[in-house]
Amino acid sequence: MDLSLKIDSKKVIIGIIGLGYVGLPLVREFSSNGIKVIGFDIDEKKVGILNKGRSYIKHIPDGIIARCLEAGFKATSDFSCLKDTDAIIICVPTPLGEHREPDLSYVIDTAKTVSKYIGPDQLVVLKSTTYPGTTEEIVLPILEESGLKAGKDFNLSYSPEREDPGNRDFTSSNIPLVVGGYTKKCRELTCKLYNKIGIKTFPVSSMKVAESAKLLENIYRAVNIALVNELKVIMDRMGIDVFEVIEAANTKPFGFQAFYPGPGLGGHCIPIDPFYLTWKAREYDYSTRFIELAGEINASMPEYVISKAVEALGNIGRAINGARILILGMAYKKNVDDMRESPALKLLDLLIKKGAAADYCDPYIPALPKTRHYNFNKKSVKLTGENLKKYDCIIINTDHEIFDRELIYDNAKLIIDTRNMFGIKGLNKGKIYKA
Repeated sequence: MDLSLKIDSKKVIIGIIGLGYVGLPLVREFSSNGIKVIGFDIDEKKVGILNKGRSYIKHIPDGIIARCLEAGFKATSDFSCLKDTDAIIICVPTPLGEHREPDLSYVIDTAKTVSKYIGPDQLVVLKSTTYPGTTEEIVLPILEESGLKAGKDFNLSYSPEREDPGNRDFTSSNIPLVVGGYTKKCRELTCKLYNKIGIKTFPVSSMKVAESAKLLENIYRAVNIALVNELKVIMDRMGIDVFEVIEAANTKPFGFQAFYPGPGLGGHCIPIDPFYLTWKAREYDYSTRFIELAGEINASMPEYVISKAVEALGNIGRAINGARILILGMAYKKNVDDMRESPALKLLDLLIKKGAAADYCDPYIPALPKTRHYNFNKKSVKLTGENLKKYDCIIINTDHEIFDRELIYDNAKLIIDTRNMFGIKGLNKGKIYKA
């Protein structure tokens, strides 16, 4: 039975490589639609957790994983099982290197592994965010080391992820997916596969267009967030609340979209993806000044937040050196347990370097794991009135809904509010500082 007929009959077997914030939601979608999935990950711990019916991602409950297992899902670190699949979807990280250059090592290593087991008529779809040309210039030649030819013996497409962890309105089931194929047949098979589980697709003319579309989405957000971050600094000096300004501007029913400032950018997309295009643009002797300026502004926000803490402490005759400071929220956005690239990591690092006794509180992140750049070896402090009173200053990095606003306000001595958690009106100016 050829691949198209397998998709039509739901007898297709899906292999998903990378069982994180992108791969796991895909497991859920295929499994819940009666399609067998084999999940692959190099992390044995993750594999073991999933095969026991448990989840390690907050917004994907254990019950969902249990139902996936009942539907035939299994997780494995044995990549030889790829030969038992009909379609392989690659969802591995694409971080930046030390000098903001693309780090495609996960993609390259995965492609080399797939090339060992790829068979005739299989479909390979790359979802990892990357620069235009990666799928055709990097992944395709590696896969063809198998002796099979793309577009003839196997199918190859690029369809970028569009996950927004914690978003209650949009999930992987109702977010349209852009699809670019190496050939028309490759694209059509990929669209058919996603359409079969109820995901709308938007086919484009090439894999490069699909790769570029993903970058545009995140560059658009990065630039606009940089704009309001810069306005926040300017308007603070003018004595104007930028959040109130945004609220007023947002009443215009056309020509304006609200973006909100914060302590810096976090997550797996916005702080990283724009620089993939910046790097690729150098190949064409072009400087992406807009993107780089936005990156500089967003990267500077943790220092701005610390400067507001220094100012607030100084107003009560306290130096930051030796001060006890608590960061509320280590996750990069509210209501998730994802701390990848979170500005809270930089905030904590800056506070320690300035001599502060810094702690954090985040119920979703009980202990800080070692990251690519930091190793703090700290555990979350319990949010109680007694604990709050011990600190000279509270810095709000993440406005989790689980945080008790009244408890925080009543017991904190000073609050540096980077998320407008306490609103735009009726502030005690001597206690709450916007940053």
